[in-house]
Amino acid sequence: MITEFAIKKYGEIVLELQKQSYQIEAELIGSYEIPPLQETLEQLVSSDEVFMGYFIEEKLVGVLSYKITKGVIDLHRVMVHPEYFRRGIAKSLVDDVERKHGDAAFMIVSTGAKNLPAIELYKRLGFDKIDENVYGEIAVTNFKKKLSR
Repeated sequence: MITEFAIKKYGEIVLELQKQSYQIEAELIGSYEIPPLQETLEQLVSSDEVFMGYFIEEKLVGVLSYKITKGVIDLHRVMVHPEYFRRGIAKSLVDDVERKHGDAAFMIVSTGAKNLPAIELYKRLGFDKIDENVYGEIAVTNFKKKLSR
């Protein structure tokens, strides 16, 4: 089941899930300096992002957060507990946001340039690569998807 939730209620659970999920990305891209691994509980719960969770038998196994600005859905976090990888959870979360906000013009997302599983997911979901930027030792690939109105 996918549902929007208050981050203050699930903050500790989300932070633990975030660390487990982004640990895998850190290993893929070869850097543990990615922001989700550095974030504190206080920073997380003070976020103004909208949070959606994927629950299996009341267990939170996937989270997506986003903001909408000027008709653009900006996906900030897309994470799945490693024990639940490759079950369509991230796809379901992204699809749900798109369905709920189908009046938006675009959806954007970024991931580590070496995070091939995430890159392949975004390509399958219809995202196009915009560009790639380097922040310190981390290369980031940016994607954009035009939404039909």
